[in-house]
Amino acid sequence: MSVPLYQAKAELFRTLGHPVRIRVLELLQHGPRPVRDLLDAIDVEASNLSQQLAVLRRAGVVTSYRDGSLVMYALSTTDLAELLAVGRRILGSLLSDREGLLDGLRAHSESEPSA
Repeated sequence: MSVPLYQAKAELFRTLGHPVRIRVLELLQHGPRPVRDLLDAIDVEASNLSQQLAVLRRAGVVTSYRDGSLVMYALSTTDLAELLAVGRRILGSLLSDREGLLDGLRAHSESEPSA
């Protein structure tokens, strides 16, 4: 029996729902990187990074390969970089809307008479 599309999407977003995994994807959107570079750029223990990379690998979100003595990681599809960009735009829009609401609330409270 096949998994419904909405369930597969939910699983993908659960996989992406960790700050270290998002940071890894952000770093990999510029091209493959060795584990040591990822570790230098992300403030986590090596074992934690290894666990998060394994989750991303199992989900098929990243691929890994050896380049000499280095283990390299890469995005499995450039669509992931696009998803991250869309996420940034959505967050920008949400935060902009909230800022506008906050400005409106401030303006409203300043125009009310003091008790």
